[in-house]
Amino acid sequence: MTDIDPSGPSPATDIETFARLDIRVGTVVDARPFPAARKPAYQLWIDFGPRIGVKRSSAQITTHYTPDLLIGRQVCAVVNFPPRQIGPFRSEVLTLGMPDDKGDVVLIRPDQTVPDGGKLF
Repeated sequence: MTDIDPSGPSPATDIETFARLDIRVGTVVDARPFPAARKPAYQLWIDFGPRIGVKRSSAQITTHYTPDLLIGRQVCAVVNFPPRQIGPFRSEVLTLGMPDDKGDVVLIRPDQTVPDGGKLF
């Protein structure tokens, strides 16, 4: 997790920059503890539907979630960043969240069930 920036909003950008981010919704199909991570984390397998498939993500979300509560939950993730090697695990997507008042991650997800693979716009 990155530190919260207390200085205020980021500099202005444009819609084309935002449009280059491919943010999709998917359903967590597997979640496991990730003891090899430097900070407490889970390994997630997220199904983004037939066009994208199942992708892996390392997520530092252990404060508010347990693996059994994550399975079946829809989450949002950036699917077009390059994969990152995190210890022995290759993280293919960036699962999105916001910090709570203590800085712990709360996942971003739709408030109604939507088709997996749906793109944020």
